[in-house]
Amino acid sequence: MKMLTLRLKPKTIFGLILVLTGVLVIVITFAANHIKSSEKVMSTVTLETNSQREEYLTSMGWEFNTDCTEKQVKIPAEFNDVYTRYNEIQKAQGFDLEPYKGQEVTVYTYNITNFSGYENRDCIFANLLVCENVLIGGDICSTSASDGFMQGLQKR
Repeated sequence: MKMLTLRLKPKTIFGLILVLTGVLVIVITFAANHIKSSEKVMSTVTLETNSQREEYLTSMGWEFNTDCTEKQVKIPAEFNDVYTRYNEIQKAQGFDLEPYKGQEVTVYTYNITNFSGYENRDCIFANLLVCENVLIGGDICSTSASDGFMQGLQKR
């Protein structure tokens, strides 16, 4: 029967502890960053009441009729080309609809009255997408068949 013994000097033991500690720090850092990136991107704008929504639109520089329509919309679980392009508009203004795929959200729509450089102001609307009272996206759009458009919420 043979026996194997291992003799380590204190400097070697200390070196191994330092290496293991370094590897552990790297693994924990990687895991923490990976978990953060997979969480929902949450806006900090809470729009629980109509007055909060109106105040938000006013802060963006918009004037509007106080009549508001409200509807429930389900964000598709898989984005087609239209939703992919729409989400690009959202990403450009700091939102992202990807974490909300398959969820139902509320869309609040207001008629914008101070959009400059556009004749038919009756068909210009602000849409605010709200999930659990938090703004997750939105747009300014024209529903005109001849010269419709869509842009982010910020007034240009």
